[in-house]
Amino acid sequence: MDRMAVHIMHDTNSDTRTLQRNMRVLIDEARRNEDKYQRFQSLELLLLGSHNLSELIRMVIMQYPQDFELDAISLVLDDPHYEIRTILEDEGVDIKQYPQLRFNENNNVVQNDLFTSHEPELGAYKTNLHSKLFSHHNKSLNSIARLPLVRQERVIGCLNLGSHDDKRYISGTGTELLQRLSAIITICLENTLNLERLKRTGLTDALTSLNNRRFFDQRIIEEIERSRRNSQPLSCLFIDIDFFKRINDEHGHTVGDKVLQQVAKLLDSHMRRSDVLARFGGEEFAILLCNTAADTAEETAERLRSAVESNKILLSNDTNLNLTISIGVATAYSAHSVLNIDQQSERLLAAADEALYEAKQKGRNKVCSAKKPTNA
Repeated sequence: MDRMAVHIMHDTNSDTRTLQRNMRVLIDEARRNEDKYQRFQSLELLLLGSHNLSELIRMVIMQYPQDFELDAISLVLDDPHYEIRTILEDEGVDIKQYPQLRFNENNNVVQNDLFTSHEPELGAYKTNLHSKLFSHHNKSLNSIARLPLVRQERVIGCLNLGSHDDKRYISGTGTELLQRLSAIITICLENTLNLERLKRTGLTDALTSLNNRRFFDQRIIEEIERSRRNSQPLSCLFIDIDFFKRINDEHGHTVGDKVLQQVAKLLDSHMRRSDVLARFGGEEFAILLCNTAADTAEETAERLRSAVESNKILLSNDTNLNLTISIGVATAYSAHSVLNIDQQSERLLAAADEALYEAKQKGRNKVCSAKKPTNA
């Protein structure tokens, strides 16, 4: 074989080896992409099958980082009226246990266009722009992907991914799967919120926008269970607007409705997040004070009584309407109760109602407490 033929054969073999190497690289890349697509598909199915808001959010901030080996993640949700936070707390979520979850309440988490932009951002991590999004992450990040959650032209949240690898998130590349994931999360988030809102519509008083009697009856069972489990006291306040029938008779039902709304708003402004306030019926309101002993419950009741007495409602004829309320207080110490939960619920409500009756008998505009704790 002459030298030229040998040279050609050598070049051909070299080209073949190069082609084979390139083919192996392409095949390996295709397999990785297929694996990534399958993992994304599995995650999407889990997200779409989530039963409630807390389960959905846990999947996003816990399952997703684990399945895709993320160095850092945060989820910021727009929540100006504390609606999402309240739903999660009602579902038993301890927000403090999830530093990856943040809320944009009155723009206190993010600044400038990080939350308002509708376009995804991939690229280098910039401390001055992104540090608030990953304040829970101690190690230095080098690249980030910020994915706005957009629904009907409005940004409802922002999913933020961080990496120590400066090449993992590069501007203009690899956004198709991430945008698909953010769209799935957005749809699931909106669906779970809408379902929760629909469920709560039947548990809300239309006039005052407070919880209604049905909601209160559900929550008192839950709170007694929690009280027993944690060996904590549970206090109940029964509140009645004094001489409400006279107000309706003298000023009309429109003024009566205004009085109910005003008192409801005033009571609500004094509540903690853990408290349960409901319109119990007519001019009566009920409050559950979680982990609250009798003396503290009495102090709370007195503050509410004083606040309503100090408040005046301006009528259409420029005259002020003075209001007062009467309050009955009862406290349950459930840890060693021999009663079942339904019995203890009835006992607690009956004790608060009896104390309210005593307050009205003593001249109204008073706070009276049950004679003894309802732990029998």
